[in-house]
Amino acid sequence: MVISSSLSLSCWVSTAIPDKFHCTELPRAITAHFSCKYITCSGESACIDESHCKRRSLLLGVGALTTSLLHANSIFAQEIPEKFRAFIDKVDGYSYSYPNDWRDFEFRAHDSAFKDRYMQLHNVRVRFIPTNKTDIHDLGPMEQVVTDLVRHKLAAPNQYATIFGVEEKNIDGKNYYTIEFGLESPNFATTSFATIAIGNGRYYTLIVGANERRWKRYRNQLKVVADSFRMLDI
Repeated sequence: MVISSSLSLSCWVSTAIPDKFHCTELPRAITAHFSCKYITCSGESACIDESHCKRRSLLLGVGALTTSLLHANSIFAQEIPEKFRAFIDKVDGYSYSYPNDWRDFEFRAHDSAFKDRYMQLHNVRVRFIPTNKTDIHDLGPMEQVVTDLVRHKLAAPNQYATIFGVEEKNIDGKNYYTIEFGLESPNFATTSFATIAIGNGRYYTLIVGANERRWKRYRNQLKVVADSFRMLDI
């Protein structure tokens, strides 16, 4: 995401700086609307999505907006793909993009989650646990780490797990694994990407997936989500 140093702002006024916010692609002239602890940024007129107000209720002031958006520029410099939004959590130290027509929802034991309006299994969610490790390589050999994650942590006892492939990336000195895997249950099957990384004293896991019937059609879209995950310095 690229934010111009020249900002034209339209907003509601308060004084708190957001900890978690959303952004779409930002042109030079920005119309910004504040929804709770999130910012929704767009080049067009936007409205507040009331569904985002269930858990997060903070409005921002003009000065706080300028500070926050400029800060977002430094922590989320990657370009937001067309038809995607960015979710940025600068308290817990991570960000990612998701399709802009998805809605947030509560997913047990996860820090953030968004889903397709109509298909419950078509979603993305992020969780993290504390760790004294400093890098994903500290967990051991990649093959062992990935196998243990998919077959013993992500798969339920009644699910058969298949690992289709693994990618390793280093971005700004931070290492990431992205795994493509399938889970088959007696009544349904899903295919997903999981991106994992370690930083900020946290072991992060992002999972984005769909049911098996929709996977071929939406795989490329979901890969964008998986590849967009970044750890932020906090």
